[in-house]
Amino acid sequence: MKASHQSKNLKHRQASPAHRSTGFRNLDIGSPQLAGSAKHVESGWDVMAGGADIWGKSDQFHFVCKKVSGDFDIAVRVESFTPAHLYSKAGLMVRETLNANSRHLMLLVFADNAPRNNNLGAYEMQFRCVAGGDCQAIYPVVRPPSSPEFPAAYPNLWLRVERREDRFWAFASTGGKTWKLYAVQTLALPSIVYVGPALTSHDPKAAAKARFRNYTRIQVTRNFAK
Repeated sequence: MKASHQSKNLKHRQASPAHRSTGFRNLDIGSPQLAGSAKHVESGWDVMAGGADIWGKSDQFHFVCKKVSGDFDIAVRVESFTPAHLYSKAGLMVRETLNANSRHLMLLVFADNAPRNNNLGAYEMQFRCVAGGDCQAIYPVVRPPSSPEFPAAYPNLWLRVERREDRFWAFASTGGKTWKLYAVQTLALPSIVYVGPALTSHDPKAAAKARFRNYTRIQVTRNFAK
């Protein structure tokens, strides 16, 4: 699988940010010790989750999702994120099945800019190419002690994933209008996949909380900002 990390800005026209709840369901994946939940609010969801992690060969997390067919371009704003662990993760996930070991791709964020392994900043992309296989990650190019290239910007932290056949583009934004390309990944997922916000605690005995808002379909004008 080919992965790449890029840093270009995209300008686009954004569809109405009104939240649409039709067709969504929420559930725990991987039988976490603590049950998760998702409360529907006017512009999104308040999500609580346990779970050991979204990583390795199998995942434990809470998922708010709906089936999406074909190409898509979807964004969501993370208004707030209260972690249970340094590696608690909130993100926008594309998943083949609801099995714990499913293939998936996720643009995720951490709660702050604290250094984590190969990551400096809030954003990271991860994916699993084979069901039951190990996850892989694409980290920011900028490493400590430099300033983060993709910093935390709550309550205006936006995530966006665009699919065109088997190619996935991941973007970051601090306002939902101008987007910075984080990475591009090829992953041969079926036409129909599950898409939506995902949250994991990384501490099986403690819950993480996140507020996801403004789940949005994007209309793109592909003009790169100079």
